[in-house]
Order: sequence, then structure tokens, then C-alpha cells
Amino acid sequence: MVSCRRLETFHYVGLAGAGMSALAQFHAMGGGRATGSDRSFDRGLAAELRRKLEALGIKVVPQDGSGVKGADAVIASTAIETDNADLSAARAANVPVIHRADMLARYVKERRTIAVAGTSGKSTVSAMIYEILEAAGLGPSVITGGGLRALEAEGLVGNARRGKSELLVIEADESDGTLVRYEPWLGVLLNVEKDHKEVPELVAMFSSFKSRCREFVVNAGSPGLEALAAGAKTFELPDGLRLEAGGSSFKIGVVEFRLPLPGRHNVENALAAIAAARAAGAPLEACAKGLAAFKGVARRFEVVGEARGVTVIDDFAHNPAKVRAAIATAKLRAKRVLSVFQPHGYAPTRFNKQEFIDAFSDSLAPTDVLWLPEIYYAGGTAQKTISSKDLADPVRARSKDARFAADRAGLPALIAAEAKAGDVVLTMGARDPSLGDFAKSLLAALKSK
Repeated sequence: MVSCRRLETFHYVGLAGAGMSALAQFHAMGGGRATGSDRSFDRGLAAELRRKLEALGIKVVPQDGSGVKGADAVIASTAIETDNADLSAARAANVPVIHRADMLARYVKERRTIAVAGTSGKSTVSAMIYEILEAAGLGPSVITGGGLRALEAEGLVGNARRGKSELLVIEADESDGTLVRYEPWLGVLLNVEKDHKEVPELVAMFSSFKSRCREFVVNAGSPGLEALAAGAKTFELPDGLRLEAGGSSFKIGVVEFRLPLPGRHNVENALAAIAAARAAGAPLEACAKGLAAFKGVARRFEVVGEARGVTVIDDFAHNPAKVRAAIATAKLRAKRVLSVFQPHGYAPTRFNKQEFIDAFSDSLAPTDVLWLPEIYYAGGTAQKTISSKDLADPVRARSKDARFAADRAGLPALIAAEAKAGDVVLTMGARDPSLGDFAKSLLAALKSK
């Protein structure tokens, strides 16, 4: 196995991806040389992300194999096809290929790491822990999947930063099974629901993850995690909880907490962050201070703006549990929700088809409207044997207003015509880097109507 301490230049395949860009930034922030490639950059997309990466000294090159020249190792993830030009060039030149998770695992082992796992909420909890530890003056580092608005305000991409201490906060993703490679000081487990895998397989994976952690925090109130609570620190919803449209409040001991994020799920996220931060040495008062000032994470129930009395909110929800949470939270602000959900891949849509149908059918009110654009295609060898129409038709059969939209481009005008004062327009989806701009186009359409 190649030692990352001996390597100076890493080439990152799929650099525009959240996990890969975070690793490249972390390496560059530590003085290492980094190059990277991505199909999105080759197509002229994600220009702002590219600019910020290049500002850190990361060289962006075409994904044609040329970036491998001069690299000590190539970093890739499970999502990269084996016939990718960069991987083919690496094999031909005998350049070591290191899996994304193995590179992250090395950073984890080198530091006093807090690793956040679970089906939902990982990016938000990782960000909360980081900001609490910052508020406590503990100088943490962070590697995560979502852009922290606090870091974006400093001109960074937002999903990585090197701090001065040994503390590191990471998001431990279960989607490809690689979280069992990490050996953190503290593991945090939020919840378990069918997503990339069936629940029994996920529980077994989380159990293995727990066995590799020196200390462990688990949400005792989350169904399915009961067996993993033994010997772990646990947290549950506190008394006196108030859920409001603009945020939530609660009390722990004599300390009052005000969270500027709405939704019961975000209270659970905050409690997980508090438990982890206290284990790392942050006093309860610092936890309250950090959460009160929490700036949020990009596309996590982010208010884009308001026009004509209609609020536009953009959310990263991409699995059935997150869809339910996003719609329920939107209903704290408005009686009627006009939502757009773009499935983020053919395989996950097939795998969770019935769960998506149930989530929308259960969550939508008779007056709500759901538009389903066609499934996002990122390229590669995906089997296009399912369509968003296969979700829309069954939901409509259950007496909910679900509409298939083959062409997403026409939706802003349609939604602007449909929206009334007091409505919330909610966009949901992942992977597609244009979704944030799409939400902004909905706001612009409302303003021009």
C-alpha cells in the first residue's frame, strides 16, 4: 500500500464531486500538490466550483488521461467506471490508484476524528459539530459532503478546512460500504432507513463501524438502532421542544438552545452534534452558542428567497426519508407546498421506487402539487429502465397531484403561474450541480410573473 506521507502529487478523478473535492482541498491546504478532472468541468459546468478549487492551487485538467502524468497516485471512488480514461492511463503507467475511502481513512487514523454516519443528516451534523468546536476555540478540521455556509463566506468551497488542532470532523458515507474502513476516535450514528441498501445490511455495516470506534454516540430514539445503543452514549428529544417555521428551541439542563433551522429532524441533528462536541471537550454553553450562530449547509432546506408572498426553498433531499422530512418541514411554513423532485440516479430510483411512491403519497396534501422531472443522468453506463413517470403515475393514482415533467426547462413558468401568496415552492434532489441555479430560476420566474 502506498503511503500518503511519501506522496506529493495526487490526481483526483471526479474532482467536482463533493467527497473528492473535499479530499483535494484538504491535501492542498496541507501544502500538497493536487490535480483533478471531471466530466462536468469538461462540459463547462460548475464554473464557480472550478474557480474556487483553482484558487487553492488545484490544477484542473481534462478527463482524458493526461492528468495522470507526474502524479504519485490517482484518487478515485466507486462511482468512477473502470474504463475511465484517467484510470486506464494510471494502469498503463503503473501509477497507484487509491480509493477515496482509503485516503480519507488515513486522515481519520492520523487525527482525533469524529466520524458521522447514518442514512440521513450526516452533512448537517458534521457541520454543526465543526461550528460548535470552532465556537469553543478548539481549532477543528472538517471534511464533509455539503458546503458549510460559514466557510463559503470566507471564499472557500465550504466542504473542507484544515484547523490547528488534531480534531477532525468527517462525514462517513455508507452508500458504497466503505465506512467500515474508518477507525475514528468517536463514531456518531444518526439513523437507519432503506436507501442505498436494505436495512439489515445497513445495520450490520453500522455495527462493524461501531466496533472500529473507540467511543460511540447513537440516537436511541431512532427505530432500528436499539441493538447499537448498548455501551454507547445516547441522545433523545428533550422536553420543552418547540418547533416553529423559523427554527426550534429546547433546553438541556439550565442551558437554553435556539436552533435557526426548522424541523424535528434538525433538532435530532443538533442533539447528535451536542453529544459529540461535549465528548470532544466543548462545554454546553459553547454548544448553545455555536448552534445559535449556525449558518447552515448548502441546499439543506435553504431559503432561496421570496416573491409575491411565495417562498422558494431548495433542499438536498434525495431518499424517501429525506423527502418526508423536507415536505413536513415546509408545511411548518405554509399550508400548500408546490414541490419539484428530481431523482438523482436510475439505480437508486429503481431500488427505492415503492418507498418514494409511499413517501409522496403519505406526505402530500390534496392541494399540494408535485412535479417530477426526468431522472438525472450523470453519464456512464446507467441502465435507463425506469423513469420519473413511473413515480408520478402511482402517486396520482393515490389521489395526489403528481405531474411528470419530461422537460425541466419549462417548469419555472408553470410553477410561477400556479403559485399563490402563502405557498412554499420546494425543490429537492442531489448530484445535479445545476439544481441550485434551477431553484434560483424559480424565484426569478415568480418575480417576473
